[in-house]
Amino acid sequence: MTHPSFALAGRICAAGLLLILVSGCGALRPTATPQPGFYSLDNAWIEARAATRSPATLAVRGPTLIVNPPHAASGYDSQRIIYAREAYKLEYFAHNEWVDTPARMLAPLIVSAVETGGTFRAVVLTPSAAAGDLRLDTEITRLQHDFAGQPSRVRFTLRAYIVDNKTRRILASREFDESVVAANESPYGGVVAANRAVQTVLEQLAEFCAETAANWHPAGAEVPKLTEEGLPGR
Repeated sequence: MTHPSFALAGRICAAGLLLILVSGCGALRPTATPQPGFYSLDNAWIEARAATRSPATLAVRGPTLIVNPPHAASGYDSQRIIYAREAYKLEYFAHNEWVDTPARMLAPLIVSAVETGGTFRAVVLTPSAAAGDLRLDTEITRLQHDFAGQPSRVRFTLRAYIVDNKTRRILASREFDESVVAANESPYGGVVAANRAVQTVLEQLAEFCAETAANWHPAGAEVPKLTEEGLPGR
């Protein structure tokens, strides 16, 4: 005859073994991976500004500008969204990325922003068979969500050079640096701030290109002399 205490102990052991087996099976199941978020640099503001521009402002005698695809400094040439908590150390959000590298997203935005100024006869993104009078070279040296202070900020820095295509001479260069406070500390808050920073820099870049073109004269062309009143003479 089986003693009742032995039967009870057996049932407890069996239940414990079953619990261990169930727990083990659960541990072997793959955990759910968070779906990545993909973000872009938007051009809605450029389209809105272009819609308000009068066709009469388009330049018919202005120079043609060739825009080279932007370069990116080391660390900023991937689709990963960068943030920083301390100086000299770049980190990446685990499940949030750009839909493309910032440099490739920025290229058509530069063309559209400069076009809306109406200064150039044409603005062409390379590679292209078109010949141009001036060339715009740019480099992204910083695009990061900075958590070193509160509130956090997104900083975007772009270096630009305008070159005379015929003489290969650099006519003008400038570094644009913009910092925008993030609405919140999330990756999306940083993306919104990044778009605002890019918008401000591209507006400044368009003005820079227009100013340089206004002071440019084709190589070999006669520079008009000014009268005492400051007007072009004959």
